[in-house]
Amino acid sequence: MLGAGRSSIRPARSDDAGFIARIVLAAQRGPLPRGWFDIALDRPEEECLAFMARLAVARVRSWYHVAHFLIAEVDGVPAAALCAMPASGTVVAARAAIEEVAAETGADADGIVARGGYARNCWVQGGEGDWLIEHVANLGSYRGGGLVQALIGRALADGKAAGYSRASISFVIGNHAAERCYAKAGFAFAEEKRDAAFEALTGAPGFRRFAREMRGRGEATYTAVVPAQAGTRTPRLV
Repeated sequence: MLGAGRSSIRPARSDDAGFIARIVLAAQRGPLPRGWFDIALDRPEEECLAFMARLAVARVRSWYHVAHFLIAEVDGVPAAALCAMPASGTVVAARAAIEEVAAETGADADGIVARGGYARNCWVQGGEGDWLIEHVANLGSYRGGGLVQALIGRALADGKAAGYSRASISFVIGNHAAERCYAKAGFAFAEEKRDAAFEALTGAPGFRRFAREMRGRGEATYTAVVPAQAGTRTPRLV
């Protein structure tokens, strides 16, 4: 059972654009006061959400687009969501979508990309052949009801059905709730990158990536790794 009410998972639709915008903003912020769009757009929250809702239904289908999202509902109300898609070309598509919406709204696309460049030195995403899970969040009073685990399970099944054998997921270092959640879903530490400028701006040291293999139904095979100790750059194998 996915939480206290009657729950189900479905693909996102165009009329979910506003909800997906809130999911992406919440996922990017994590435990921090500001996420990527807060900084890159440099606008009040409502204006950020309006821009992001346009991205969710843009012609370019980036990792902000409803076509790549699964939604968990409780009693017919959207409560949680995530993006699941092939990793190949995601960064290029994201920039193209931002440029599209910027042109429609009169925003400065180059300025958005420039301000968003603060994450470039520490972003980690995994291989182009991975099945990527991104923008994972639940809203309101539905936290802790099993919705995210169910969504991840569905996303992994979809990736396996599409022929992918490895899944990857990234998050800011220090998002302990996300880390526990992904470990519970069978993911293990793969790599991390830290950047002093990123930490000065956001309060987080950088990004961490977890990964897992998708060999068989419900089976994860992976090498357990823990982050490098302070002052080192190489993870320790367990």
